[in-house]
Amino acid sequence: MRAVALVPARAGSQRVPGKNVRELAGHPLIAYTIAAARESGVFDAILVSTDSEEIGEIARRYGAEVPGLRPGEIATATSPDIEWVSHLMAGRDEEIFGILRPTSPFRSAATIRRAFDLLVELGERADSIRAVELVRQHPGKMWVLEGELMRPYVAQPAEGVPFHSMQYQALPPVYVQNSSLELAWSRVLEGEPSIAGRRVAPFLTEGHEGLTIDYPEDFERAEHVVATGQTAVPTIASPSRS
Repeated sequence: MRAVALVPARAGSQRVPGKNVRELAGHPLIAYTIAAARESGVFDAILVSTDSEEIGEIARRYGAEVPGLRPGEIATATSPDIEWVSHLMAGRDEEIFGILRPTSPFRSAATIRRAFDLLVELGERADSIRAVELVRQHPGKMWVLEGELMRPYVAQPAEGVPFHSMQYQALPPVYVQNSSLELAWSRVLEGEPSIAGRRVAPFLTEGHEGLTIDYPEDFERAEHVVATGQTAVPTIASPSRS
C-alpha cells in the first residue's frame, strides 16, 4: 500500500504572517510535520506545495521534496485545497494521499500511523478520514442576527428545553474538524475530484494532537505547551546545509 504525504505551505498567511516557517522550540513550524511524516514510516514520499522559494528551500533542508512552486492562481487565500492537491498529485500513482498541515506541530508519527491503519482497516467502507475533536462552542448555542432580533443557528427541539438553554453536558455531542490530518484513497481525485469523497470517517485526535495554529494566540499556546513539557514536538535531526 503506497502513500504520499502532501504538506501545504503557502506564503501568504494573513492571520499569522510567516506561520509555516515561524520558529517553535528552535525549528521552523513546517519541520515538525516533515519529521513526523518521515518517522511514521507510512509514506513513500513527502511533497511540499508552496508558492515561496524560501519556504521550499527550508522544506528541502528538513527532508521533503518540493516539485516546483505552486502557481499563483492556485495559491490565493481563497483557493480550494482540491486545486493544489490535484496539481501535486498529477501523474502520481500512490493509492493513498495524506494532507498534513504545518500548523499542527504536535501531530506525531504515532498519530499518523494510527490514522493510516484506520483508513486501511476501513477499506472500501470510507473514502477518507478526517481529524475531529469535540466542539467547545456548541452550535446549539449559536445565533444569527436578524435586524433587532436573532434566531438560533441550528434547529431547536420541537418540545422541551431549547439547546441554547441547556447545559453543555446535556447537548448532543458535536465534533469539529481540526487541521492535524486528512487521509484519503486517491480514487477520490477521479471523476468529479474531491479531497475527501462522500464517505468521510472520523479520526478522533487525543490531547494536543489536534492543536492548530490559526491565530497569534494559538502560537503562544503552542509555545506554552512546549515550555511546560505538556507535550513534546517530534524529534528533528539536524537539517541539511545544502
